[in-house]
This record gives sequence, structure tokens and C-alpha cells, in this order.
Amino acid sequence: MRWLKKEIFRLFLGQRGISLIETVVALALLGIIGVVFLSGLTISSKGVIISQEKVVAESLAKSQIEHIKAQDYIPLADYDPLTNCYEVIDIPNNLVGRGYDVEINPPETIISASEGGFELQSIAVVIKCNGEGVFTILIYRQGVSI
Repeated sequence: MRWLKKEIFRLFLGQRGISLIETVVALALLGIIGVVFLSGLTISSKGVIISQEKVVAESLAKSQIEHIKAQDYIPLADYDPLTNCYEVIDIPNNLVGRGYDVEINPPETIISASEGGFELQSIAVVIKCNGEGVFTILIYRQGVSI
């Protein structure tokens, strides 16, 4: 056992410290690992932001659809974008501050009342964030002709 201690002591006796090359290689490896780690964090945080934006937009779109369903049916002949149109929901202030907006495109007739005795409209609800369309959903409403 004594000879093992002497051999280990002799092994370390020849070492004079860490060389400059070893230090540079170690720092380079740490730098590469750090860059990869930080870029991974950046990519994952961007993914979370995009996901949250989609969830908020989908929630606003569903709320707007339910609000349109609760309103009376407006025949296309009576539809006026300025006075007689579907109402837009009130967007919470925190979402308005983040740039969200709801837009209802004018309805388009799929089946007119003269063709089938009823009218079928398609209504597009567009959710925008900072002026850019983030989420679009298309719904259909049916009205009976009078």
C-alpha cells in the first residue's frame, strides 16, 4: 500500500499546473455549451409567446362567435356595415393594450332565399394582433326567408 502512495505522489510531482492550451480548450467548450443553452432558451421562449398568442386569439374568436349566435339574424338584403351589422365583443383592456382587435367581415351569401326558401350566410371572424391577422374562423348562419 505504501508503494501505491509513493507512485501517486510521484505522478503528481511531475505536474506543474494547467497549461495555457488546456485552459483555452476548457473555456472554448464552456463557451460552446453556453451558446447552445442560451439559443435553446431563446427558441423555447419564442415558442411559448407564439402559443400564448394563438390561445388568446382562439379564445377571442370563440367569444365573438357566441356573441354573433346570440344576436338576431340579419338578412343580407338588410345588412349595412355602418348601421345594421353584427356587434363586436368588448375586448378586455389588457388585450387591447397588447394590440388585439376583432374584425367581422361582411357576410357572404352561400344560398339565397330565392333558391331554397332560406338564406345561408358565411361570416368570417378575424382576430388581429398589431394589425396582423393571427386567427381566422368562418361560421355559417341560417335564416328563414319571410
